[in-house]
Amino acid sequence: MADNMNWQQRLSPGVNAIAPSGIRKFFDIAAQMDDVISLGVGEPDFVTPWSIRESCVYGLEQGYTSYTANRGMPELRQEIVNLFKRRYNVDYEANTDVLVTVGVSEALDIAMRAVLAPGDEVLIPEPCYVSYQACTILAGGVPVAVPAKIENEFRITPEELEEHVTDKTKVLLIGYPNNPTGAIMTRKDLEAVADFAEKHDLIVISDEIYGDLTYGGEEHVCFSSLPRMKDRTILLNGFSKAYAMTGWRIGYALGNPTVIAAMTKIHQYTMLCAPITAQVAAVEALRHGEKYMKKMVAEYDRRRRLIYDGLTKMGLECFEPKGAFYIFPSIKSTGYTSDEFAEKLLTTEHVALVPGSAFGACGEGHVRCSYATAIDKISEALSRIENFLKNHRK
Repeated sequence: MADNMNWQQRLSPGVNAIAPSGIRKFFDIAAQMDDVISLGVGEPDFVTPWSIRESCVYGLEQGYTSYTANRGMPELRQEIVNLFKRRYNVDYEANTDVLVTVGVSEALDIAMRAVLAPGDEVLIPEPCYVSYQACTILAGGVPVAVPAKIENEFRITPEELEEHVTDKTKVLLIGYPNNPTGAIMTRKDLEAVADFAEKHDLIVISDEIYGDLTYGGEEHVCFSSLPRMKDRTILLNGFSKAYAMTGWRIGYALGNPTVIAAMTKIHQYTMLCAPITAQVAAVEALRHGEKYMKKMVAEYDRRRRLIYDGLTKMGLECFEPKGAFYIFPSIKSTGYTSDEFAEKLLTTEHVALVPGSAFGACGEGHVRCSYATAIDKISEALSRIENFLKNHRK
């Protein structure tokens, strides 16, 4: 009998509804090429600081290879609570308000699954991280894009949110400092958004993974620290970016005990617990890693100024990013779409970056460049981009 199973029809409608990550396409191509400079993947080029790695090695030598509590090691949860009290003056309870997850990606996924019923709408300012739309769909929700404008440095306003809210809106998902734009929101900006969330009785999921990466004297404002926002906010954060711990896959969620308990139920059945080795390393990062983190942030700031100056001098419109490690220049003046620009730049000049369309429809006409790579590589990439603009404009 012929094997004629139609697997495409048998797949979940939710899975069929989402596209593969737009970030990976060009890096699969780049992996097959020589002499490629990548300004693409959002990963620090620093190795995890030695004291953090050493804590993991020591833990393994001591036989720390077992499961931990589902919610995470008590000492890690306590250090997370201590951090938010010390830095933002927000009081969380280690035993009830914290869940340690396998990266922020898991935290986002299970937060969505914990609060969304089929058909619930989620307001998502765009451009945004590629997982936001997909996780909403996989949880049965309906993503509603709210375009942010380059004229306002990609900050979102209550007026823009009001245009998209309906009686089905349940969640507002925000991510600042922003990937891919490098935008931040000031306290005044966020207070206005908080008033909007309270007016419409929305759950706010705030992805603050880049909260430690701000520049130019700007300080990150923790959304749950705003008046009346702690109880309605699910705050997501982790160690990948600020501590150069992407491969450790360690993150966390903070929130109301009821929603954290619901998220823990999902976590119990899907992940059980985050790896103990990563949790041990995270404890060390919070206790003694700040000095390393500050050195990395200072270096990112140097790179930020270099890439901003370089792109603006060659005539690409972009605002100066104030957070994360991305810049989001407009390439509309070249006559290419985002995908065309990224593909032609890669094939002719061997520079890999991400088309803005990967981050939502309103990202079209832009490209994302990551400056989480060495100064000399950024300088060479800028030279190649300038050469491309001279020779390949439509």
